[in-house]
Amino acid sequence: MIDTPTLSAFMAVAETGSFSAAAERLYITQPAISKRIALLEQQLGARLFDRVGRQIQLTEAGRSLLPRARQVLMDVEDMARAIHDLSGSVTGKLRIGTSHHIGLHRLPPVLRQFSRDYPKVELDIHFIDSEEAWEGVLHGELEMGVVTLPPQPDDRLQSDVIWRDPLVFMCAPEHPLAKVDNITLETLTGYSAILPSPVTFTRGIVERLFDEHNLKLNIAMSTNYLETIHMMVSIGLGWSVLPATMVDGSVVELAVDVPLPERELGVVIHPARTRSNAAKAFLQALEASGL
Repeated sequence: MIDTPTLSAFMAVAETGSFSAAAERLYITQPAISKRIALLEQQLGARLFDRVGRQIQLTEAGRSLLPRARQVLMDVEDMARAIHDLSGSVTGKLRIGTSHHIGLHRLPPVLRQFSRDYPKVELDIHFIDSEEAWEGVLHGELEMGVVTLPPQPDDRLQSDVIWRDPLVFMCAPEHPLAKVDNITLETLTGYSAILPSPVTFTRGIVERLFDEHNLKLNIAMSTNYLETIHMMVSIGLGWSVLPATMVDGSVVELAVDVPLPERELGVVIHPARTRSNAAKAFLQALEASGL
């Protein structure tokens, strides 16, 4: 019979791409990981990983097992959580994914108050891209994501808006655009832009705006870190679209004749997953800090 420790070993190798990294994640030895994988392959009668040099890749059988193993482990974790939470206590580990920007600018007061109110909760916070956190919640790796919500609704996850986050065009005070009075989107295309990477929700918002006006962006650089973009804009390397909260003495807001949509920052939870007492308490703390 396949047990959860064996499936956990399989998931750890699949997600890290390394037997040694999987061993570190599960706090066991590498030989123990190898033994569990060998046992699982024997039980299933199929090879799950191709080992070519130092590369570890899922076979077709491994790719087929991956979503099923993830679901089994999530169901077992939910069952244990549901039984534990019958006591009404707010304890245990809470795995949260959040973006660096939200983690720096929105979460600190929430985390400070929550840790004071619920000292027995172990916060396991992963600072990753919003899109990666979204996927982590979807696949059961994270219990909750505090992220930039996608512009288009996705009913695979339950999402709630916590903060409105207006976006603005900005550049350095010495940039040529700072001296232009009537700025159109077409004017912006004549200058280099520094924007978040193409896979981000924020980049999608900007691209859709320019696409609606049949204009092509002139993108010089991309990075996922908004603070890095802010720095590059502040030294005059290009214009950008960033949250209004990032306007300071080193950058100026541009009065463009087309308004930008607001970003929505909020929380995402898997609708099929039992919500722990810790998650419920954290959600209440978020809502108290928001709109």
